Order: sequence, then structure tokens, then C-alpha cells
Amino acid sequence: MFLGCGSIRTTEFSWDKDIGKGRLPTNNRLTVALKMAATCLRQSDSYLGAQFRRLRKRLGAPVAIKAMAAKLARLVYRMLRYGMQFVDQGAEFYQARHRHREINSLKRKAAYLGFQITQATAA
Repeated sequence: MFLGCGSIRTTEFSWDKDIGKGRLPTNNRLTVALKMAATCLRQSDSYLGAQFRRLRKRLGAPVAIKAMAAKLARLVYRMLRYGMQFVDQGAEFYQARHRHREINSLKRKAAYLGFQITQATAA
């Protein structure tokens, strides 16, 4: 709702109820540390780094940082709770797996439309 002179309301109202307030900022040390670690994945040549770069390109940096921080939190929890080891399979493995998933998705879409895709030989 526009009130004039550049002031914009941050909350929306439905009759007399506030809706869409958003979330309050957090000052949790673990959250900050996980977000910092997720930000550092941009330069990492690892499976998680490749996943972060793909998410960042598709969703934007803030959403990708939050998503990767959540993924790191799940990994840390599994390590602490169950004693699982994290084995990094590398960025090449992630990219090959992602390419395979994209090819299968395109094949399914083509079959739905009545087409058939064949792989071309490299020239």
C-alpha cells in the first residue's frame, strides 16, 4: 500500500489482521557460521561447491546460501548423531550426474510430446 512521499508499508493487512510480516532476523552463531561456510563453497572444487554454484546461478545468491547452509546443517547433524563420514565425490561427479538427469528429463518430455531423442556422435 502506497502512503505517499516514498514511504512504503512493510506489512500488508487483510481487513484488520496483519499478514505477510516475514521473518525476524536471527543472531544464532551456528546459523552465521553455516552461512559463512556456504558462502565459501563458491570457490570450492567439490561436490557441494558445484551444487552451490548451480543453485546460485538458478535461484540467486541469498537463496542458494540459505539452502546450502541448511544442507551443511543436515550433514553436520548426521556426522554428530550417527557418526557418518562425509566422502566428497568431486565437482566432476556432480556435473556428470546433473547432465545425466537433464538428458533423462529431456527424453521424458520428448516422449510425452511424441518424439524420440537419439544421442549424436561427437564429430
